[in-house]
Amino acid sequence: QVQLVESGGGLVQAGGSLRLSCAASGMIFRINAMGWYRQAPGKQRELVASITYGGTTTYADSVKGRFTISRVNAKNTVYLQMNSLEPEDTALYYCNGLIRAAASRDTETYWGQGTQVTVSS
Repeated sequence: QVQLVESGGGLVQAGGSLRLSCAASGMIFRINAMGWYRQAPGKQRELVASITYGGTTTYADSVKGRFTISRVNAKNTVYLQMNSLEPEDTALYYCNGLIRAAASRDTETYWGQGTQVTVSS
């Protein structure tokens, strides 16, 4: 069974930084794109950043220049470095991966359980 586990969330003051990590475990053949999404109370889940296996990145306009996504393929891990945090960044952050499990011929989308990020003003 493939699992994604996030860590690194917490409470930080505006202007501060946090680094989120997400590790995929289980019988994995290959991880294609990985990404971070967030969902604030009363709002829809939105894409924050994504990264392909080869390292091509995309960002939401609201986080460009402040957040950096990276990954270590050998560790099946993706990171999100968040700088200059703003109260508007407060949300539950989810890790997402497009993964082909070892026993499967199909690529499926997997989600982590989420990690809370709270930015105080």
